[in-house]
Amino acid sequence: MMTSRIASVAIAGSLALLASCLAPALEAQTVARRVAGAPDGKVRFTFAARPDICGHGTFITRRNESNSRMTWSSTDNEDVEYAEFCDENPVRIVLDVRGGSISKIRTYVGGRWRPARSTVTDLGNVSTREATDFLLGLASSDRDRVGREAVFPMTLADSVVVWPGLLRLARDAGKPPETRKQAVFWLGQAAGESITANLATLANEDDVDTQIREQAVFALSQRRNAEGVPALIQIARSNRNPSVRKKAMFWLGQTNDPRAVALFEEILTRR
Repeated sequence: MMTSRIASVAIAGSLALLASCLAPALEAQTVARRVAGAPDGKVRFTFAARPDICGHGTFITRRNESNSRMTWSSTDNEDVEYAEFCDENPVRIVLDVRGGSISKIRTYVGGRWRPARSTVTDLGNVSTREATDFLLGLASSDRDRVGREAVFPMTLADSVVVWPGLLRLARDAGKPPETRKQAVFWLGQAAGESITANLATLANEDDVDTQIREQAVFALSQRRNAEGVPALIQIARSNRNPSVRKKAMFWLGQTNDPRAVALFEEILTRR
């Protein structure tokens, strides 16, 4: 009897572990399946935004940063209305769908949905894990504009680590260059020393396309608190690709950092 009970507990534990591993993939498939089954028109859903993000109309801004800046804009705002200038939560996603395929993604933060003027399928609020897995799937599989449009909204999700997925996109030579460049750019906006290290590695990898390596250099130049300066100096000194070295020198020149000035002085006095 005791052996049977122990076996039952072990099986139950294994099933629970399997369910926890499969849950994120199944959730994303559920969103994808619901989108694919929607009638032609718009499909929309919401998910929780990071606390430092707010929006108004077609503008989304990082708040409480000394270098706060607009991070996204589009040409229209037919989907969401606002009662205040910089509104928090949620992230709002609108997909243009025809025949089960997505032709465009629009991203907003805050506000409230406008009354529907055409066919709209509202999926309601989904978890940030569901949302980011679905968007990463689009970025990984779509070879047109939708793939690159799916990258940015992933970075707005609260309490989800998205940079490993972005790094995989950036490294994948089989993905469209514009999607990969978007992934590298938003990697540069993520916090953490590991991001800086990964961007530096990407810039120094000889088997990565030059334009992706140059985008990694730019992303390093955008790191907060001059985190990327040491990596840029290393790239400027020793990267084997002349174009990548030149980009590193250019962006170092925009930093006004004394370490960059010292590098320029060293190079000039050698001549």
